Amino acid sequence: MKAETSLPAGSEILVLEDDLRLRRRLAAFLRDQGCEVSEAANLAEARRLLASAHFDFAIADLNLPDGDLFEILREGLVPETTLLVVMTAFGGIKTAVEAMRLGAGDYLSKPFEPEELPLAFLRCRQQRRTERREESLRGEAATGAGKELLFGRSLQALSAQLQALFAAEQRLQRGLPPVLIEGETGTGKTVLARWIHAHGPRAAMPFVPVNCAALPDTLAESELFGHERGAFTDAKQARVGLLEAADGGTLFLDEVGALSPAAQAKLLVAVEEGRIRRLGGTKEIVVDVRIIAANNQPLARLVAEGRFRADLMQRLHLLLFTLPALRERGPDILELARHMLASTARRHRLPCPALSASGERRLLSHPWPGNLRELAHEIERAMIFSPPGAPLDFASLAGPAEPMQADPALPAWRNPSWRLPESGFILDEVVACLVKEALRETDGNLSAAARRLGVTREFLRYRLKEGGENPST
Repeated sequence: MKAETSLPAGSEILVLEDDLRLRRRLAAFLRDQGCEVSEAANLAEARRLLASAHFDFAIADLNLPDGDLFEILREGLVPETTLLVVMTAFGGIKTAVEAMRLGAGDYLSKPFEPEELPLAFLRCRQQRRTERREESLRGEAATGAGKELLFGRSLQALSAQLQALFAAEQRLQRGLPPVLIEGETGTGKTVLARWIHAHGPRAAMPFVPVNCAALPDTLAESELFGHERGAFTDAKQARVGLLEAADGGTLFLDEVGALSPAAQAKLLVAVEEGRIRRLGGTKEIVVDVRIIAANNQPLARLVAEGRFRADLMQRLHLLLFTLPALRERGPDILELARHMLASTARRHRLPCPALSASGERRLLSHPWPGNLRELAHEIERAMIFSPPGAPLDFASLAGPAEPMQADPALPAWRNPSWRLPESGFILDEVVACLVKEALRETDGNLSAAARRLGVTREFLRYRLKEGGENPST
């Protein structure tokens, strides 16, 4: 991973120092680094600047003519997004530590060289990212977010794939391979992408998501790769692309199949060579970005239709994760619903209701065309509009509210209410039943029945012979 050694060009920085010579020396150095600098000599000027402008970084003396820095820290005037380094004289380390407790990210003891500033600011940034990551992980541990949402019984194979991926990533650290996630809209592709990033070696680095389907063809290249001033009619200023913004971290390309052919070609170069070139630029920029791509249709299908580059699909297809539709997850739906209920109840500060028996049946029988997103919507709607304390029955969902009646003409396992018994059952009997049903529906045509079952004619003949029936029927 490329180490950061300088501040991003265009960073806005506040220098708060009453010593005129030191303030001008620091400001001059930062301007030479391509930063935009505002200067303040006292707390009153700092308050005015903080109220009227946003700063990426600030360097501030602890002791000022009209008070000390603790005043504006306690007032909450320095936002969380402004990374603050404090300056302290010899012997003032305890005071600096107190400032850090109130929100400062680092400190420098006077005298120091201006060249120490970028590293101090970047230490602040790294520390802030680490704090946010730990906060997120604590939240996951407390609520169960992530594990239950993704890895119920129906996704055990996916969980095993991920464990193998993380083991490989810990060995590689650099040059992490692209990941491709496929699945219907709303199946949790973005959640899985964030989970992969948060549990990988780049968790403390940026995760930059972009919805490719929302990017017009005319802007997609500019958004992803950036542009230089004058690259096109409206390019009045140079702009950093999202691949640069995600340098060192992860770029999540949701609905990657929607990219234009030109954007696909440039993305292929970025994936293969780790280099990009801004629109209108001549300089190649090295980027170290982990690509996670997602699409709601198999990319192989888009390639066959001529809508996606085969070489790019092959590069993205190194590690493929396929998320099933919610309707295919069986009893996991109830586990997911209870998890979402608890999360929604906390968000609205309401008691967590139970699911009624009819509500469970509706959840299991609904087709869920919107998948997890639709489930979350229905849970929130049911919780908000149901009487306090009443079990949720999801009356707004299509489907039966009463138990579905078993059809006596069908075997038990064909009825909607049937569940796998703890004691197990005889699989051969199910296979024999399906063979008979296929032959009945095809008027005894062996070849047609085999096609419907997805097996060979020889397999059917073998099954019929094993069952003591005439295979020629």
